[in-house]
Amino acid sequence: MSAGLRVLVVEDESSTRAELAGQLAEQPSVGDVQCAAGGDEAVRLLGEGTFDAAFLDIAMPGLTGIDVARILRRLSHPPAIVFVTAYDNHAVEAFGLGAVDYLLKPFRPERLAEAVARIGRRTGPAPAGDKADDLAVVQVELAGRTVFVRRDDIAYAEAHGDYVRLHSGQHSHLLRQSLTYLEEVWDAAGFVRAHRSFLVNLASITELRVTSTAGLVAVTGAGEVPVSRRHSRLLRERLLQAVRGDR
Repeated sequence: MSAGLRVLVVEDESSTRAELAGQLAEQPSVGDVQCAAGGDEAVRLLGEGTFDAAFLDIAMPGLTGIDVARILRRLSHPPAIVFVTAYDNHAVEAFGLGAVDYLLKPFRPERLAEAVARIGRRTGPAPAGDKADDLAVVQVELAGRTVFVRRDDIAYAEAHGDYVRLHSGQHSHLLRQSLTYLEEVWDAAGFVRAHRSFLVNLASITELRVTSTAGLVAVTGAGEVPVSRRHSRLLRERLLQAVRGDR
């Protein structure tokens, strides 16, 4: 049985460092968690052993998280990098350094679990029957005939009773499936919950806009998708991640 991921936490705030290390230790796929109070200590620990992942604060005295990430990139087998910061203005540079995730403080436990899952996908073999391929093409009935719709052509999905309505360009189709299930199997393909009734394809979003009637909306080629306050943070984070062209 695998001993689990070996993780390094680099954070200058002692309480935040202890909290993050504790939350990581609770993740089933994480084994050993070590901590560094700054970039210099992190570099020393990295020279003494190997790690599967490094969770880096950005704003630290001395070597910043960005500095440490640049050093990690020079290793023959660098750990996966996750930045943990209160600011989103370093996102483009972070993903340019190959970060697998960018957590904005304060983050929810499920966001940390998502980051750990991404590390696992990067460091381990892809599981058989990966859900990213589930429903890559969906089959819908239209006027007595069967129509096949590519997942990547779908801008957003909308809950519609026992069905979901798939919006693609000027067309929409009803699929007998739950929005929750689509969220699960299409997450790895870049579909994110924007609202309790809407799932949006990150690749289809051209802008986020605040309107006087609907509030925050995600603009797509197939129409505007409402973004609830509850889901806006995750959507913005995932859009920042899309800068690196992963999704």
